[in-house]
Amino acid sequence: MARIGLLGGSFNPAHRGHRRISLAAARALGLDEVWWLVSPGNPLKEGAKDMAPFDARLGSARHQSRRAPIRVSDFEAREGTRFTVDTVRRMKLRHPRHQFIWLLGSDTLPNFHEWRDWRGLAREVPIAVIRRRGYDSTAHAARAMGWLQRFVRPSSQAKQWTEWSAPAILFLRLPPDPTSATAIRAQDPHWYRRSPTRSARDASRPAIVRQENP
Repeated sequence: MARIGLLGGSFNPAHRGHRRISLAAARALGLDEVWWLVSPGNPLKEGAKDMAPFDARLGSARHQSRRAPIRVSDFEAREGTRFTVDTVRRMKLRHPRHQFIWLLGSDTLPNFHEWRDWRGLAREVPIAVIRRRGYDSTAHAARAMGWLQRFVRPSSQAKQWTEWSAPAILFLRLPPDPTSATAIRAQDPHWYRRSPTRSARDASRPAIVRQENP
């Protein structure tokens, strides 16, 4: 059974930080691949004025994933799922021979309790929390951790996650990457108009687009 890490998000745009944390998580967890699930629309970011078109965000993700064990997926757009818990459940049905772990940034954990049926999501797949600079204390103090705390596993057992029964959560001790999509948009708000497959940090590099369909 393939060991797959799932990283969901807007990827607005995808950048080198996404790539670096995905590869670091793959090494720490012994993953075969990381799948980037590019969301057609984040329910918690509805109405965001700086959200680039879906095709541009998907293109930037494909560009950043080149020559790496990373697959870029439009699964949510194809399946019509809007909330992560529904996406994961559908993903498990579509790929019964894969084992999945959800990759969650520590900057997202403080708002995890706002996700639709977040406890249900935690019961579906293990969760690996990836460090984001400046969020260590707020992540551990997150409201959701009041319930998740009893399911914390030691990071020293990271590669044994396939043996766990969900709920299970661990905090990966990975070097944080400072790259920020917010900062990229602030520097170049119209990055997607210049090129649908490149982020602001990679405009000078040739794009190699991989078509993937997990």
